[in-house]
Amino acid sequence: MNNTLKVSDAELYYEVRGSGPLLVLVGAPMDADAFTPLADLLAPDYTVLTLDPRGVKRSKLDPGGTSRPEQRADDLAALIRHVDAGPAVVLGSSGGAVSALALVQSHPEVVRTVIAHEPPLDRLIPDADEVLAKSEKLMADYLAGDVTGAWKQFFALANIHLPDEVVEMMFGGERDPEQEATERFWFGHEMRESITWLPDVDKLRAADIVVGIGEESTGQLCDRTSTALADRLGLKPTRFPGDHTGFVDHPEAFADALRALLGAVQPRR
Repeated sequence: MNNTLKVSDAELYYEVRGSGPLLVLVGAPMDADAFTPLADLLAPDYTVLTLDPRGVKRSKLDPGGTSRPEQRADDLAALIRHVDAGPAVVLGSSGGAVSALALVQSHPEVVRTVIAHEPPLDRLIPDADEVLAKSEKLMADYLAGDVTGAWKQFFALANIHLPDEVVEMMFGGERDPEQEATERFWFGHEMRESITWLPDVDKLRAADIVVGIGEESTGQLCDRTSTALADRLGLKPTRFPGDHTGFVDHPEAFADALRALLGAVQPRR
């Protein structure tokens, strides 16, 4: 089922498939389509909710709106209450993991378990000031028109090794206008808000949290930020197939790992 939900300053696009306990799959800036293969695999066992985050693709934002983790948390809470199948297990990846952590802090009653897959919480690492300064530069360069230059800086900062010619092929020349709009919104209204967000460790310790890291992400920036979060929560990270986008690149293996994890999780509430 594809539908929309109007909230105070946005109209949220969402999809629901399957039946069983509620499982939310969310990214930022990744939209619902990025999770479609994984959602289809999990639908026989779960009611799977996917969505376009506010301001992304089919989720329309009122003029002047932005995308802070607290706003995305409110959006998720509204959707979970709207589909009336919670409390939910929420798998958030990248900026979506930040959204999921903000959700369990502000709306714990709608959440059973949060699986935070590679949250880019840059303020938790020792060289946060340097990393955030480099992020500010690449965001400014992108918004000034240096698209491929900004992406090259982004991948270098993330310690993801892509040849320059690959980056130029991916992000140069004629591109899909909808994808460009999503990307510009991320650089202008979403990235800074996610990477500078500081979690409330005391609140998170009271919740059921799993910190996920890709098996192929060792040494990358999100490996470092996720490990720092796990250390603060006294948790051992859970390894998932692939790297930062393992749920896209290896949906079958990722679904198997997620099923095994959920079978072992014993919620505190």
